[in-house]
Amino acid sequence: MRRIHLKEDVYPVSEFRSNAASLIRKVREKRRALVLTQRGRSAAVLLDAADYEDLLDEIELLRDVQTALKELDAGKGVSQDKARNQVLKTLSR
Repeated sequence: MRRIHLKEDVYPVSEFRSNAASLIRKVREKRRALVLTQRGRSAAVLLDAADYEDLLDEIELLRDVQTALKELDAGKGVSQDKARNQVLKTLSR
C-alpha cells in the first residue's frame, strides 16, 4: 500500500456516494487508500481488500514479535540450540 496523497486521495462522503465505482477502481489501480470526510473531518478510510489483508497480517506479526520480546525480557526464552533440538525431537516422532 502506498502513502496517501492529500491533494488526490481525500473525498467527501457525498462525492463517494456519487462516484463509488470509479473511486473504488482508483483505489485498486493506484494501490492507495482514500480518506472519506464528513463535514470537513476525516471519517473513514477505503482500502483495497488485498492491502487490508496485508495490513492485518503485518499487525499480527508485530504483535507476535512484541509478545516474544516481553517473554524474553521475563526470562522465558530458550537458546537457539535448545529450540532447534526441541523442534527436531518433535519432528522425528
